[in-house]
Amino acid sequence: MLHDLNFRSFSQKARARRQSQTAQGSSTASANGHNTNKVGLLPSKGWRERNLKFFSDVLIPHLLAPRQAGGEFSFRADLENHETGVTWLGHAGFLLQVGGKNILVDPVWALWLGPIKRVSHPSLVARSLPYIDLVLITHAHFDHLHLPSLRSIAAGQPIIVPEGVGSIVKNCAFSRVIEMHYWQTLRVDTLDITFTPTKHWGARFIHDTYRKFGGYLITERRSGHTIFHCGDSSLFDGFQDIAKRSPIDIALMPIGAYEPPSGRPVHMNPEEALVAADMLSARHIVPMHYGTFPISGEPIHEPVQRFRTKADASLDHTVHVLNEGRSRVFGR
Repeated sequence: MLHDLNFRSFSQKARARRQSQTAQGSSTASANGHNTNKVGLLPSKGWRERNLKFFSDVLIPHLLAPRQAGGEFSFRADLENHETGVTWLGHAGFLLQVGGKNILVDPVWALWLGPIKRVSHPSLVARSLPYIDLVLITHAHFDHLHLPSLRSIAAGQPIIVPEGVGSIVKNCAFSRVIEMHYWQTLRVDTLDITFTPTKHWGARFIHDTYRKFGGYLITERRSGHTIFHCGDSSLFDGFQDIAKRSPIDIALMPIGAYEPPSGRPVHMNPEEALVAADMLSARHIVPMHYGTFPISGEPIHEPVQRFRTKADASLDHTVHVLNEGRSRVFGR
């Protein structure tokens, strides 16, 4: 389903109709992959022991360690129409420069997420960015949707969020809050933005499991250049369905937080991320979701080390490991 950002908004009546259609038949939703991609909330056996180990081996040592200084940043403001700029902001945050637009995805500049301490100061902060034309949020978790960070860049531009997440960001000074459901496509000038399923969960708190979650395909129609931001996901067959929508030039893939204290399979490890990239047939891979917040049991530097080792042994992909705040320009 295609909508044009310049001409059409989503009415309350349309949202109610979609909710009614969803409630009418779970068998149809399951056949389309809309219900089968949610990971359950219950922890696996041994979660108490894993929580104690996480507190003693990860959380407390990082609380006591000094926060590292931020690194240098760089991005080009003069890209040609056929060029795409990708700048990693840390964790799952990116500045994407594509089709003459500056797009932010999941920006989080927080120094703390509750008791979780950011490992280093952000390298590229909001005041150093160019004007942001559009913001994309993959899901409502606090390490992806951080309200102070969003308020710092909100200046009357639109924000796109999954279905059920709009109420969280409605008071952040964005001109429009657009909720998307799976496989919906929004046209923004020369860009087509499609919201895709992933295998994860979307509740901000325990009681609001109705909120959707996913990733985004961003295609520049003149060049055909396509970026896929995966959001959070464990490995699932749905990556093959995503690949059928468009050839993917650049896949931004999560590689960390694969040993959560709950034991739930909510994230990919580095090897699984490369398998997912194979399923996507991605030409280029940029890893993310590692090294910024110690939110899982593995050592903070392990994900990228494992990713580099596995990627070096494979000839199937061009891998780009970005330092936080640093850019890579891709051309056709």
